[in-house]
Formats: sequence, C-alpha cells, structure tokens
Amino acid sequence: MPEPGKKPVSAFNKKPRSAEVTAGSAAVFEAETERSGVKVRWQRDGSDITANDKYGLAAEGKRHTLTVRDASPDDQGSYAVIAGSSKVKFDLKVTEPAPPEKAESEVAPGAPKEVPAPATELEESVSSPEGSVSVTQDGSAAEHQGAPDDPIGLFLMRPQDGEVTVGGSIVFSARVAGASLLKPPVVKWFKGKWVDLSSKVGQHLQLHDSYDRASKVYLFELHITDAQTTSAGGYRCEVSTKDKFDSCNFNLTVHEAIGSGDLDLRSAFRRTSLAGAGRRTSDSHEDAGTLDFSSLLKKRDFRRDSKLEAPAEEDVWEILRQAPPSEYERIAFQHGVTDLRGMLKRLKGMKQDEKKSTAFQKKLEPAYQVNKGHKIRLTVELADPDAEVKWLKNGQEIQMSGSKYIFESVGAKRTLTISQCSLADDAAYQCVVGGEKCSTELFVKEPPVLITRSLEDQLVMVGQRVEFECEVSEEGAQVKWLKDGVELTREETFKYRFKKDGRKHHLIINEATLEDAGHYAVRTSGGQSLAELIVQEKKLEVYQSIADLAVGAKDQAVFKCEVSDENVRGVWLKNGKELVPDNRIKVSHIGRVHKLTIDDVTPADEADYSFVPEGFACNLSAKLHFMEVKIDFVPRQEPPKIHLDCPGSTPDTIVVVAGNKLRLDVPISGDPAPTVVWQKTVTQGKKASTGPHPDAPEDAGADEEWVFDKKLLCETEGRVRVETTKDRSVFTVEGAEKEDEGVYTVTVKNPVGEDQVNLTVKVIDVPDAPAAPKISNVGEDSCTVQWEPPAYDGGQPVLGYILERKKKKSYRWMRLNFDLLRELSHEARRMIEGVAYEMRVYAVNAVGMSRPSPASQPFMPIGPPGEPTHLAVEDVSDTTVSLKWRPPERVGAGGLDGYSVEYCQEGCSEWTPALQGLTERTSMLVKDLPTGARLLFRVRAHNVAGPGGPIVTKEPVTVQEILQRPRLQLPRHLRQTIQKKVGEPVNLLIPFQGKPRPQVTWTKEGQPLAGEEVSIRNSPTDTILFIRAARRTHSGTYQVTVRIENMEDKATLILQIVDKPSPPQDIRIVETWGFNVALEWKPPQDDGNTEIWGYTVQKADKKTMEWFTVLEHYRRTHCVVSELIIGNGYYFRVFSHNMVGSSDKAAATKEPVFIPRPGITYEPPKYKALDFSEAPSFTQPLANRSIIAGYNAILCCAVRGSPKPKISWFKNGLDLGEDARFRMFCKQGVLTLEIRKPCPYDGGVYVCRATNLQGEAQCECRLEVRVPQ
Repeated sequence: MPEPGKKPVSAFNKKPRSAEVTAGSAAVFEAETERSGVKVRWQRDGSDITANDKYGLAAEGKRHTLTVRDASPDDQGSYAVIAGSSKVKFDLKVTEPAPPEKAESEVAPGAPKEVPAPATELEESVSSPEGSVSVTQDGSAAEHQGAPDDPIGLFLMRPQDGEVTVGGSIVFSARVAGASLLKPPVVKWFKGKWVDLSSKVGQHLQLHDSYDRASKVYLFELHITDAQTTSAGGYRCEVSTKDKFDSCNFNLTVHEAIGSGDLDLRSAFRRTSLAGAGRRTSDSHEDAGTLDFSSLLKKRDFRRDSKLEAPAEEDVWEILRQAPPSEYERIAFQHGVTDLRGMLKRLKGMKQDEKKSTAFQKKLEPAYQVNKGHKIRLTVELADPDAEVKWLKNGQEIQMSGSKYIFESVGAKRTLTISQCSLADDAAYQCVVGGEKCSTELFVKEPPVLITRSLEDQLVMVGQRVEFECEVSEEGAQVKWLKDGVELTREETFKYRFKKDGRKHHLIINEATLEDAGHYAVRTSGGQSLAELIVQEKKLEVYQSIADLAVGAKDQAVFKCEVSDENVRGVWLKNGKELVPDNRIKVSHIGRVHKLTIDDVTPADEADYSFVPEGFACNLSAKLHFMEVKIDFVPRQEPPKIHLDCPGSTPDTIVVVAGNKLRLDVPISGDPAPTVVWQKTVTQGKKASTGPHPDAPEDAGADEEWVFDKKLLCETEGRVRVETTKDRSVFTVEGAEKEDEGVYTVTVKNPVGEDQVNLTVKVIDVPDAPAAPKISNVGEDSCTVQWEPPAYDGGQPVLGYILERKKKKSYRWMRLNFDLLRELSHEARRMIEGVAYEMRVYAVNAVGMSRPSPASQPFMPIGPPGEPTHLAVEDVSDTTVSLKWRPPERVGAGGLDGYSVEYCQEGCSEWTPALQGLTERTSMLVKDLPTGARLLFRVRAHNVAGPGGPIVTKEPVTVQEILQRPRLQLPRHLRQTIQKKVGEPVNLLIPFQGKPRPQVTWTKEGQPLAGEEVSIRNSPTDTILFIRAARRTHSGTYQVTVRIENMEDKATLILQIVDKPSPPQDIRIVETWGFNVALEWKPPQDDGNTEIWGYTVQKADKKTMEWFTVLEHYRRTHCVVSELIIGNGYYFRVFSHNMVGSSDKAAATKEPVFIPRPGITYEPPKYKALDFSEAPSFTQPLANRSIIAGYNAILCCAVRGSPKPKISWFKNGLDLGEDARFRMFCKQGVLTLEIRKPCPYDGGVYVCRATNLQGEAQCECRLEVRVPQ
C-alpha cells in the first residue's frame, strides 16, 4: 500500500478516455505505458479481448491501441486496460446518427453552442455527454445529473470541459464515492500546472463542498462568476485519500463577441484540447496550456461580421516588453498564458516594428515547425514582383547547393524550400528585400529514438569479456546505460567501455567479476531494453577423458580428450614429467579437443600419460601398453596361430568412439603362411533354430528364436578394409559408426591347421537428443522443468543433463547449470516476471554432450499476489459481519483481478465462499449468517496466476449483536465555547459508540429543542446539530444524551452566536485647548454577545467632510485628539469593534469643534547649566592573568570620567606608550592592552592610569607568562 500523502505509481503515462461515437464508425482508444515491452490486456465487462474482425489490437513501443470496428449499440459498455498492477476503466457510448436536415437547425438542450474558433486553433465540434457541465444562454451553469454507472478511480463524476461568455458564470462539479472512505477526501483545484486556486478564492471564485449522507457521496464544486477572458485555460482537479489518488483535467473556454480583430497571440501559443467535452484523463502530467507552434501555421482567415465587433484585445507582447522581469509571472497568470518560457523565447527574437512594410505584402509567420526528415516551405509575397530577395540563415546568406535548398519565384511570391530537414536546420531565417527584412524561426522536431534490436541475456565466466549490443532507429543517437537502475557514467570508463558504431551501441566489460552480475538496461528517448548478466565461477568440465591404449611396435598411439572451454590450454606429462614434442611426438589443440600423437611406438613409450589444464585443479591420466609379439619357433611345418597378448587387459573386446578410426592389428604365424579370413556375425531374429546360440542375447524371450549369419569382410580399400601381410593382419574402419558394432571372427588356416579368435567391437557415441522438456509449477520468478531420458544413451550410461534458457524473442541461449543434473527435473529460478521464456536440455555421457532437445512451449513467470493485509472486523450484528482489509504489499506483473472472501465454522476445515466471483473493493458485508455461530473469515487476492496466500482472522467471530455501553466521543474543538457569526451555518458532528443503536436526545437549557430552524440528524455512529443560518437567540447551553436501556452518556456544548456591536453611546467634547480636543463616550449598549476589542476614532474637517482615522484599536472610552489646525472646525465619530468587525454605525458629535487662534507668545523656560564633570574611576579593574608564551594576550578594564581621561599603561613602572610590541585601544570607556607574542620576560605588574582635570585613578594586575612543556 502506498504511503499516506504519496501518489501511487501508475504504469500508464497516458490513459484511454471515454468516447462517444456514432453507429457504424470506428472507436479508437490509446494508452501509453511507462516503459516499452509491458504486457497490456484489454477487457470488456471483465472479459479479456482478443484480436478478431471486431477488435483490433496494436502495440508499438510504449503505445497500445484498441480499435472497435463498425461500432453498434451492442458494443457500448465499460472497457478496461490492465498493465502490471494498474487498471484503468473507460466507457464507450454508441449513438444513432442524427437526421441531416435537423443537424443544422436544432441544438440539444444544455449543449454548448458552437462558436467559431480562432484561425490559429484547430476547429472542433464539442459535445456535452452525460455528467458534463455546460453554460446556458443567460450565463448560468446547467448540470446534467447523469453519472457513469461504473466509477473510474475515486471519481463518480468528473468535471467536464465548459464554455461561457464574458461576464457569465459557470460551475464545475466533481462527485466522489465516500462509502469505502474512513475520512473525507482532500480535493485541490489548480489552474494550469501550478496555480493553486485555494489561494485565489474571492468575489469571482469560490470553492464549495458538501456530503450527502443518504447516498454517501461527496460533492465538490468550483464556482466562477463574472468570467473574464483571463479565466480561460486548462484546469485540474486532484482528489486524494489515505491510500488512493486520482486527478482530472478539464478546459474552460471564454467566448467574446464574434468579429474581426488582430491575431490572438495568446491563443496561438495555447494548445487546446482535441478531445472535446466528453474526454477526460486521470493523468496530472497533461496541461491544456502547453506550447504549440503548429497552431501558428494555420491559415488566418477571419470572417467579418458587420453586426458584431470584437472588443480591443490587450497586446501581451507589448506588455511583456515594457514590464520588468519580476512581473512576468503575474502577467502570464493574468492573461491565461501557461507556458511563459515559450513566449519569452519568442519575445527575445522579435523586434518592435510598428511601421507598415513597403516591401512585403505578406511576411513570414513568426514560427514554423517541421518533423525531422520532412521538408518545409517558407513563402513571402512582395509588393514589387521584380524585386530581388536574399534568404539568410542565422545571418549568413543561403547559397544554392544541390537539392537541399530550392528557391522559387512565381509572380510576387518567393518561396524557400528546405528538403530533408535535420537538427542543423533548426535556426532563425530572414528574407531580405532591399533594406527591409522579415524574420521567422524554424523548429525541427526530432522523433523519439526507438530500440530496434534489444539487449540479450548473457552468462559468462569470471574473467571473460562481456559485450552488450543494441541497435537504435537513428545514427548518432544519445543513449544511457544503466546497471540495476543506476546510470553508468563516463567516470567509470576504467571498468566499462562505451562504443558507437552507426546505429549500434555497445557496452563492453573487459574482465567480468562476480560484482558485475545484475540487470543492465539501455535507455533512449523512445524506450528502454533490459537484459540480465550472470557471472559464474570458472569451472571446467571434461566431456571426454583420455583412455588407456594398447599399441604394437611401430604403430601410432593417439590420446584425445575434450573439455568444456575451447580457450583452455594444457600440458602433457609422461610419468609426471612434461613431455617435449619432437618429430615423432606431436601435440595439437583444436577447439575443445586436445590430442597427443606418438608415431612409431617403441617399448620406451610405455608409461603413464597425463593432461593437466592450465588454471584448473584437475588431471586426466591414461596408460600406454606396448603389445609384444611372441613367436614360437617350431619345425618347418607350423600350424597357424593368432598372437594376441596384452598384459592387464582383455584383448577380445575393443571399445571405440563413434567417428574415430578403428584399427585391429592381429599378429599371426604359421608355416606355410596361413590364409586369413575376417567375418562379422550378423544377428537375425524370429527364425527357426535348432538350439540356442552361445552368442544370443541374454534377454531374448522364449517365444523369439535367433539365427546368426556371418558376413565375409574381404575389401582391401574403402571405409572398411582388410590388409594382410606375412606376419600380421590389419582390420581398419575409418570413422566408426553404430553399424560397425558386433562380433568379428578372425580365422587363420594352412595345411597344418587353423586358429580362430572372436573380437567384440563396441561403438560408443553421444546420447540422442532428449524430447522437449515440459514446464510446470510456474511461479513469480521460477518454474519446474521436467524431461525424459534420451531414447538411445550412446552405449554409455547418461551421466547427467545440462539445462539452457532463453527469452522467447531472443536467439541467445543461457546455460543454467555447470554441474550435471542427475535427476529428470530441475527448479529454474532468477527469471524476470512477465517475460516469456523457453527451455531446452542436453544429455551427457562419458563420450560427450548430445544435440539440444527441441525447445519447450513458451511460458511466462507470473506469481500470484501476496496476501492482503490488515484484515479487521468492522461491525457484527445477529446475521451480518462487516469486514475490511488493505491490498497486498506485492501485486506482481499479473495485476490484481479481485478478492475472494470465505468463512468456516470454528474447528471445521470446509470453507464456504461469501460471494460468487470476486470483488474489487477492500471491504465487504457478509450477510445471511447463522446467529450465534463462531466463524473464521479469510480473504485471498487473485490474478491470472491464481489465488495468493490467505489472511485469516486471528480469533473466531461470534455472529451476535454485542451490547456496548453508550459513549460520546466529543471532539476537542467542541469542548470549549463554540463561537459562530450571525448568518453562518452551524454544523456540530458528535461521534458516539454503543450497541445496539443508542437513542439520541438533544436539549437546550434543559428544554427539548423545538422549531424548524434547528435540525437534528442521527446515524448509527454520530449525531449532527445543524442550523442553516445562526441567530443570536440560538446561543445557549446544549446537552446531548445517548441512552441504551439504563445506560447513558451526556455531553454539554456551549454555543455563542456573535454579531457586530452597536455604536458607542453619548459621545461628547470634554475639553478643548490649543491644538487638542478631549473626547469621552460610553461603551455600546449591545456588545454583539462578545468582548469589545476596541474603538476607532475618526475626524473630519468641516470644510471637506473627509474622514481620517486618528486612533485605531483604542481600548479606553476617552481620548485626546492632537495636531489639529488652528481656525478649522472638526467633527468626530467613534466606531466600536469586536471579533466580528466594526459597528455598522458610528457615534458622532452633532456640532463642530473650532480650534481658536491664541494671542499668547511662548517664552521658553530658563534652566541652570549643570556641571557633569567627574574624576576618573574604574568600573571594571584589571584582573591577574596567567598566559602561555607565544600567544597574543589581552588585558582589559573599564573606566569612566568627564572630561574624557588620558590613559597610560605601565609595566613594572615603565611607560609602554612607545613600545611597538604593545597595542592600546580605548572604545566607549573600555580599555584594552594587547601584548603581541609575549615571552617570559613580559611577565610582571601592569598598571593602567587614567587622568583628567578632576583627578586621576589607576588599577593594576599581575601577568604570568608560562613556557609550554
């Protein structure tokens, strides 16, 4: 909930307005969000709207549009737009088209008459929908009582645009619902952007408010009487409560008599509303008086009317030229100008030229405006068609160059056309003819810079280089880079580097650290783009480790491994020592694959080989076995034999990685040389067989029989080939595949015998790609990803899985885990709420990583709202319970659709809904409850993600009327005497408590109240004493009593109605002497029921009878009036004053008082001269002091004497008057001796002596100078 006094943040910069269209036309509603990329939903009567033939939805950056095509009466109703937690409602009204013959002759009652707009303003037709305020012919305001059924924000009815003629009156009204408000709302009225009308209240402007207790509606009114042209302009009404805020803009148009006149420069600089009376806005950022230069481009064509003449308009330009700068603000407000800065900018460039031009028939306009990239035409008309003209730009003559500037001359017209306007063309232009010139200013409006390609999320390792790239709509545009909402400035260039390349902008971080992780944004004048940077610790994964090898003499041994980082380098070791490459031993590094190749293997090469990656604590090891060929020498005829001897391993099973080369080198012997035959066993199923084959699969069922066939391998060339020599046979497969897997039989024969060996070849590969993962349990920033194992594991068990994520509109996948996932599900976190994502998964075995799975279905993390807060029970009766709560602290991107209220019996777990559907209010009255039941209540907030957490009442609520003792809560200001003036309304509201509803009784001086002048209004929670117009007889002591059965409570109020006092009594002249007159009077007979504050005494010369105030706020009943003129006659009168004001009449003297001319000469008295001489004396003597050497010291004393004594200073009896190290001052008797940087020798007794003609005096002190230790 927003803090009290603060405006809740809205997701909209511009909100859609209610509109009224005719049947068959299209209605367009526009909304503008705070930032681009925000998901916006449109609704009608609570249901979402999708794009179809009827409705058109469009989004461009921050601008979103809803178009209702071919509107019909069925389409009218309440609509809403939702963005995040903000929801704005608006109405559509469809009317039947009016008959054409009546459209011109008839005007709807109460609708404002059309007035021809000035030529500089856009012409528009203003309609007056329901709830608007318009002006009748006699100048009075007529208010339509119709109000929208569905309140929008806090307003039940908003003030609408109005029109009034000069001298007329108008009332703007605003209605606010008060049913759900704990306190009255605060309403402020403004003119323009900053003028608070509460400070302008007076004779012509009043603010009124009232409250209808029956409908619980607050009415606020702005009354403007005797309207002037300065009253026109844009107004704003703001209403705020403890946790809500709303505002509305409206315009007032003041019409004068229609006639010819000069161009109204103020209206040229005042942008009028294009929406008409029926449009409204809740956004306080808009102003009806902003600067609009486009209005200056309109054709000035005034229609003259011989019957009507417009009154002379004041020249605002002339007033501003002659006024001092301190008066600019007052003049702007007086003439209704809301953009003072724009007018002053024009005023600065204008010259006073009152002479009629002889060279120009039509000059340039004061200002032109053009969009960037468009062209503009500047045209003048000359008095002499043959005259030559020159065009100047900022004082420099424009030369014809290419197609940028085009000069045209047609008759007396001269035109300058500027093509492809840029910011460089924003300047002052002049057209010069002979010695005359006319000037104008061209303003080039730059379109907002849009982001055409957004930033991409990135995941890097510590130390890697990061580069964010975006593309904007214009070259050279200015952009801002931000990290976690904080702007990255040029002062941080040691870490961040900014680069521009045409329309592309780059943010580069050379070496990323963990502190660089966060959300980065690029912001332009037209929007922003957000991306996340995740920095992970450096880890190295081994996709394929090196394997042990068994190699014969003169063969080639290849150790190969594959790691996750292709930039990692490493070292090969042999028995722990670094291996140095040579002609026979070669080391290679291609991408992520590292190879060690040993040609012509010898027994010395048999060892332990290791690969150590640089910068990582890991070691990949394998052993190279040297296969020795054993030959047994026998007599000449030797049976054939296959020699396969590999210590420590099983020679008849060979494992090869798919894609690698398979070479089976089989040593043979025999005399004579045997014949070698290679065969591969091929398995065929579901055929008859006499018995089980020894090589049949173990999992073959009893119902399935197997047949084994052997394929002869005899090719000497190609991918699979056999090469045989006298002592060995070599079987080679280039690029092993899955089909090459099986049992190979090697048979050697000669006349003596034969030998046979079975070799099993197993081909392993990376797993197949898993199926597309499935997404579930989508939360605010997390979701659960589930997938199935791959159909084929590549011949090796799957070690784990790797998960990747990307935004839907992005092409960059970001890895979510570096450690392999063993399970078939994973909870992904750290996602941005409201952004669509996709997931994919990889399977990893000992060989490597599979191809990625297909992407999952797009999903959007949206979390349910939090639980509501401050759930409280307001009231309980026998069948109802009144609840109230506050919105949840966290709403999220899904917004807030409403609340659900449920209840259950104490001790029961079954919750019953209190209403069908959801409620948007934060209070509810639950009805039809069983009397005496103890119930628990809970409230949950809902959005598109579902219900949020519930808030439950802490204790069960008993549904039963509670007997509560009556108690009056007398406000503090009513506990003292209540003073009201005669004629003022009296409205005394006294809250009280008590259940059941107490009985309220009012009495005055112990007697029941009677008469129609005093009315009593009672409600269940308060009572009101109301007097429409107070009179003196209403003064007295009032008593209010609240009673419930035998219990009661009383309160006493003292009401004092005060009025102006009567005039004083019996004024008379007591005495007259010289220039003085003594007056005396008696207090007034009627003091107005309050204390007399004083009297005002006035005098009037008999000749002129002009009254002048002599004494004001005088408390006594007698006075002396002085400084009268001799020879004149005077009348005197006295007014009495109290807190209400002065008396209406005065007590005056009946006869004049004459001041006689005296014949006496004044002789001043003679006084004896006095002797004020005095001997010196010290009023403040010197005081002993102890100071530190090296610091200036001051000795002070004070002396008096007349005449002024002479001062002398002595140290140890020596006069200090000529010593430069001592400075002496004397100021008004205060004597000061300053010792500059004293040393220990300056210590001693100092004497100050004062001497004059009457005597002398002295005082002394001792000064000690200490040396610091």
